[in-house]
Amino acid sequence: MSDNAEPTSKLPRKLRKAEAISPRANDFEFLGDRVKPGQRKVFSLPAGTLYTGASADIPVEIVHGHHAGPTLLVCAAIHGDELNGVEVVRRVLTANWLKNLRGTLIAVPIVNVLGCHNRSRYLPDRRDLNRCFPGSETGSLAARVAYLFRESVLKRVDYAIDLHTGAIDRSNLPQIRVNLKNEKATQMARWFGVPIIVDSPSGDGTFRGTGDELGIPIITYEAGEALRFDEASILAGIRGVRRIMESLGLITERTRRRHVHHVIAQSSAWTRAHRGGFLNTILPLGSRIHQGDHLGYIVGPLDKERDPIIAPFSGIIIGKSNLPVVYEGEALFHIARFDAVEAAEQAVESFQTHLEEQIATQLPNRS
Repeated sequence: MSDNAEPTSKLPRKLRKAEAISPRANDFEFLGDRVKPGQRKVFSLPAGTLYTGASADIPVEIVHGHHAGPTLLVCAAIHGDELNGVEVVRRVLTANWLKNLRGTLIAVPIVNVLGCHNRSRYLPDRRDLNRCFPGSETGSLAARVAYLFRESVLKRVDYAIDLHTGAIDRSNLPQIRVNLKNEKATQMARWFGVPIIVDSPSGDGTFRGTGDELGIPIITYEAGEALRFDEASILAGIRGVRRIMESLGLITERTRRRHVHHVIAQSSAWTRAHRGGFLNTILPLGSRIHQGDHLGYIVGPLDKERDPIIAPFSGIIIGKSNLPVVYEGEALFHIARFDAVEAAEQAVESFQTHLEEQIATQLPNRS
């Protein structure tokens, strides 16, 4: 026992129980500094400079538990305009269930600070940060940011959750994307607790792909639309982060979990516009569709007839365009294929109903 450690007999009952389960943690080293057990500390990771010479820093908060345990990274806004995850991280950091943390949480609400500053998906060099990993210390701006984040943050963790949304004018149904060949990541996907899990092999240059190379399981949570807050997507994200923290043992006091049925989509594809015009959609996110169903219509400003958008196969709509004006070839509906599409439909309906009820309980009393 260290000189400043409390005798086990004097610790509160819950902490005595945790002490018996796992040893006390050592200091957590980060950016040349130390975070002591039971301490929280905010860091600034320098990601470059603005034209004015001001530093563009990636904000990082580390919450280090009293007792040893795994290290989890929760990060958002690798695409700078994807904001739901920023709010998920903020609310997780203010949650009272972090007080008895065992292990370490590294929270990064905005990875792509330069893109976020410009309300842009991309970095100022017009590169997609999620296509630039593992990065390079002497490469482009995007490559340097990717290298910095991999070396300074990702290599320090055991698991990671990467929070995303759809692109501008596109919404995603809450879903997890994971490489099913990665068993640990697949287990995390199941723990997260959303109804749709999409088998998505890690591509070259992606954050998840770098995790695979380093042996660090990473899952991607997709929900909502860029440059918008969506409360249902945020609540599902917070709940998912907590469920993973409970499953990994970072949180010792578990809530009564509501069982969430999930179904794995083996593949997905976008249905595209066969002509330009104005889009009228019929079906919302989460809808079950059959091959040949009408998903919406495209019409020109003087057209007397509407051209239907036909579902090319059966499945669930997991993403859609929100913009009425479309060009030929533009992606309109993202459809996931399932072996058990009826089970997927029921899982989505149950999940959405529960989120609506949860949101309703948080609304102020208007009576």
